[in-house]
Amino acid sequence: PLVITMVFHHYLFYLMIGFCQGKVSHCFPSSAQVIQCEMWHNIICLAFSFQGGIEEMLSRVWDSQPRVIKFPRKHQRSSSANGLKRQKRDWVIPPINVPENSRGPFPHMLVRDKAVGIRYSITGAGADQPPSGIYNIDPISGNMFVTQPLDREERASFHLRAHAVDMNGNQVENPIDLYIYVIDMNDNRPEFQNQVYNGSVAEGSKPGSSVMQVTATDSDDSTTANGMVRYRILSQTPNTPIPNMFTINSETGDIVTVAAGLDREYTIIVQATDMEGNLNFGLSNTATALISITDINDNPPELTVRTVREVPENKVNVVVTNLTVMDRDQPHSPNWNAVYRIVSGDPSGHFTIRTNPITNEGMLTVVKPVDFEMNRAFMLTVVVSNQAHLASGIQSSLQSTAGVTISIQDVNEPPIFPVNPKMIRFEEGVPAGTTLTVFAAQDPDHFIHQIVRYSKLSDPANWLKINKTNGQITTMALLDRESMYVKNNVYEATFLAYDNGSPQASGTGTLQIYLIDVNDNAPVLIPREAQVCERARPNSMVNITASDADADPNVGPFVFELPSFPASVRRNWTISRLSDYAQLRLRIPYLEASVYEIPIIVSDSGNPPLSNRSVIRVKVCPCDSNGDCSATGAVAAAGLGTGAIIAILICIIILLSEYNTAKPLLIDPEDDVRDNILKYDEEGGGEEDQDYDLSQLQQPESLDHIINKPAGVRRVDERPVIAESQYPVRPSLPHPGDIGDFINDGLRAADNDPTAPPYDSLLVFDYEGSGSTAGSVSSLNSTSSGDQDYDYLNDWGPRFKKLADLYGGGDDD
Repeated sequence: PLVITMVFHHYLFYLMIGFCQGKVSHCFPSSAQVIQCEMWHNIICLAFSFQGGIEEMLSRVWDSQPRVIKFPRKHQRSSSANGLKRQKRDWVIPPINVPENSRGPFPHMLVRDKAVGIRYSITGAGADQPPSGIYNIDPISGNMFVTQPLDREERASFHLRAHAVDMNGNQVENPIDLYIYVIDMNDNRPEFQNQVYNGSVAEGSKPGSSVMQVTATDSDDSTTANGMVRYRILSQTPNTPIPNMFTINSETGDIVTVAAGLDREYTIIVQATDMEGNLNFGLSNTATALISITDINDNPPELTVRTVREVPENKVNVVVTNLTVMDRDQPHSPNWNAVYRIVSGDPSGHFTIRTNPITNEGMLTVVKPVDFEMNRAFMLTVVVSNQAHLASGIQSSLQSTAGVTISIQDVNEPPIFPVNPKMIRFEEGVPAGTTLTVFAAQDPDHFIHQIVRYSKLSDPANWLKINKTNGQITTMALLDRESMYVKNNVYEATFLAYDNGSPQASGTGTLQIYLIDVNDNAPVLIPREAQVCERARPNSMVNITASDADADPNVGPFVFELPSFPASVRRNWTISRLSDYAQLRLRIPYLEASVYEIPIIVSDSGNPPLSNRSVIRVKVCPCDSNGDCSATGAVAAAGLGTGAIIAILICIIILLSEYNTAKPLLIDPEDDVRDNILKYDEEGGGEEDQDYDLSQLQQPESLDHIINKPAGVRRVDERPVIAESQYPVRPSLPHPGDIGDFINDGLRAADNDPTAPPYDSLLVFDYEGSGSTAGSVSSLNSTSSGDQDYDYLNDWGPRFKKLADLYGGGDDD
C-alpha cells in the first residue's frame, strides 16, 4: 500500500507541478489554477508529513524518475513525383522541476537518450557558463546529470540547450531547449528589518490610533506559502491597565491602539511566521517594539505661594523672590516648562521674571532702578503658563495667577548734577579770578535734610577751583586754547559732590569749557632754510608759507612782505604771493654765491592781525644744468668768500711741503716707540736665573721670620715690628673751627708713623744671574752739560720755584 500510495502521489505531484507551471495545457496558469495547485500541494504535504517531511518525500520521488528525452530523428515518407522527401520535426521538451536542497546522491540523472552513434553536449548558464559545472551530460549515452544541491534563493531557473552531432561532428538535429525550474522549499525564516522598533503615541489617544509599523521579509518564494509572512503580538509589558492595549495587522504589521488610558512606556514582542502564519509548519522570528507615550499638556501650571518681599532702591539685577509652580506634566518638556508674565502693577518695566531651567521657578528680578521717593511699594499680578498650549478641552486654572507685593527700602543716595556733563563757552585768555559758572548738585533724598559739599577731582592744567559750599567755579590761571590739555577746543574738569549722610554718598560731575579762539599767536615762517641758484632762472625759487597755532579766522591767508631795511633785501629779492603760499626769488640776474639771511614779515588774517618778522637762511650757489647746487658751489655757499677759499688752499699746500722736508728725528729710528710694536719678553738671566723661591712672593702666614730676622736691611714689603702710632680721634660733632687742627694733627701722626707704607728702608734687589741679553742700565749717563739755562723756571710761578733754585742757580729763601 505504501508503494502504491507513493506512486499515486508521484503521479499527482507531477500533474500538480505541470498544472502549476502551465505546461500541461502549454500555456501559463491562471489564478484559479494556482489556487488549485496550492490546494493539492497542501493536501499532499499533510498526507505525507509522517514520512519525514515534504522535502524528503519529494526528494525520494525525484530520485526515482529520470526523464527520457529523445532527439527527433524519425522521417516521414510521402508519394510525389520527385520521390521520397525527408522532413524534420521540432519537439517541445516540457520543463524539468528539481527541488532545492536535495540530499543526493550526486550526480543525479535528470534526462537520458537511447540513440546510437550520436555525440551529446549542453550549453548555457549552469553548464559551460557561470555558474558552470552544475549540470553535465554524458556525450555517448546522452544522460544529463545535476552535480550538486540547488538553492532557489540563489537561482530559481536554468535555461540550457542540448546539442546532438554524429561521429563526424555534423549536426544531426537542431538544438533542443531545456528549462529547469528549482522547486522552492521552506528553508528561510522571516527576517525583521530592525531588531528594535521605536514608536510613539500621544497620551489619551482614542482606540484605533496608529502607533508604528513593523516589517519582516522572507527569502522564500513569495507566491507560495513558504514566503507569505503573518504577524502577531506575543507579549506586552506592562500589562496595565489591560494586557491587550495594542493589536497588530497580521498582514501589514501595523500596530494600533485597542483601549484608552495610555500613560507610560510599553514594550511589545512581535512574532513573524511564514507558511501564512501556520505555527506547525512555518518558521518564525521575533522583534521588539518600544512604544513611548508622548505627553500632552493636560495639566495647567499652578502657583503655590503669594509673597511679600523688600528690595533696596537703586539696585539692579537683584532677585527679589523665587516663584514656585506645580505642574504634573512630563518634566523638562514644553508642557512642563513655565513662562511667567507680569500683567499689571509695573507700568514702567522695573521688574521681570526669568525661568530657572532646572527648577522651573520664576526669578523675580529688578532690571530698572527703583526710586523710593517715587514709588514706595509695587503690587504685581503674575500669570504663569507653559511653553506649549494646553490640550484641547483643558481650561486654565485659577491658581495660575498670583499677586506679589514688593516694598522699596530707602537708602542714602549720592548728590546728582542736573546737567552732566555741563558745557560752557568762554574766550581763551580770561584772567585769573574770573567766575565761570556755578556747578551745583542736588540731593535726591527729599525726606532727609542733608548738606552737600564740593571738591575738585580732576583738573589737568590746574586752571580752576570750586567753592566747597555752593559749587562756584573760578579760574586760577589764564585759559589757553593752544594748551596740550585742550582737545578739540574743549577743556574738561571733574568735580565731586558729597553729602553728610550715613554712610556718606558722593556723585561726580564733568564740566566742559569750550574755549573760543582769540588771535594771540603770530604766524611762523616755514621753511627756515632754502637754496637757490646764483643766476636767476624761471624755476629757481623758494616756496614759503607759515603756520599759526590759532584757529580760523585768525590764521591764513597770510601776507608776506620784505622789510624796507636793509635796502639790499628789496634790491636783491622779491616775493610774489600765490593762493595759500608765496614764492621768494632773485630780483637781480646774478648774486654771488653765499649764505644770506633774509628777513620776511608774515601777517595773519586776525582782527587785528598779528605780524612776525622771521629770517630765512638762503644758500645761493652755482647750479648745474639740472638746477642743483654743484660741489664747488656748496663750499662757496657755506659762508666763505673767494679770498678765504684761496687762503685755505695755500695753507694746505705749505703744510704738505713742510711735512715732506721735515728734519730727521733726534733719536734712532729703531728706538722710536711711535707706531712700533714693543716686545716685553726679555726678562734677563736666561737659564741661570731659574733658581728662585716662590715662597717669597706669597703672603706670610706669620711674622716670626720678620721678628727673628737680625737688625739691618729690610725689604720694602716688610712692615716694621714696632708699636703703631696713635691717630687722633675726631669728635662726632666737631666745631667748624677745629677742622683745620684735626687735619694737621692727623698729618703729623702719619708722617711720624714708621708702620705706615711706604716703609722708609733700604731696598735690596737680589742677584738674578749673568748672561742676560738685556743691556746694562749703568751705560745710561747724563749727557746734559752745565750750559743749560733754567732761569725760565722762575717765570712758571711758585710751584716751580724749588726747581728753579736747584737748577737755575737762584737764591734760597
